[in-house]
Amino acid sequence: MSRTARGPRIVFWRHGQTSWNLESRFQGTTDIDLTEQGLEQARRSARLLSGLRPDLLISSDLIRARRTAEELAEVTGLDVQHHEGLRETYAGSWQGLTNAEIRERHPEEYAAWAAGEPVRRGGGELAEEVADRSVPVVLEAVEKLPENGTLVVVSHGGTIRTMLGRMLGLEPALWECFGGLSNCCWSVLGRGARGWRLLEHNAGTLPQPVIGDDT
Repeated sequence: MSRTARGPRIVFWRHGQTSWNLESRFQGTTDIDLTEQGLEQARRSARLLSGLRPDLLISSDLIRARRTAEELAEVTGLDVQHHEGLRETYAGSWQGLTNAEIRERHPEEYAAWAAGEPVRRGGGELAEEVADRSVPVVLEAVEKLPENGTLVVVSHGGTIRTMLGRMLGLEPALWECFGGLSNCCWSVLGRGARGWRLLEHNAGTLPQPVIGDDT
């Protein structure tokens, strides 16, 4: 991702590992801290992302995202702006359950969600509602960037998927086409002549310039 490229860039950075990630528990809005490995993931990724010389740093206010963002703030000197709107999807009674427990206790609901139907998992939020609260936070931050500036958004896997889908203009039924983000990996959007474009997805190294016909 060249700093000489035209237009703003947005780096959507998922938080580091938590104990519930290791246990395959649905976290949602439950405030779970990072593991020691999660902190190390954040430190490593922060050193890489600092090379992009980001101009603005915003984060979910949940502790796993806050602690991840703090590592980038430490190496860049940027202040972190925390936003409730960037939290993970609220999933009600699903939160705290493992995948196996969800399948056992909520089989019909799980089957409908797996089939791509809009489902309030555990009585919680729809994906479109997550996009409704998160995307405006990002767009407001983009407006504060200098010309050709870079914004880093520290958030959660599910929320990042909804933001990517909404900002790329995809129908909600297609948002699941984005594979999940690994802990402390990121996706990058750049704004071209026809709107936002996906430049990187689930990356763990710095983006490289695209050389070829599609530039």
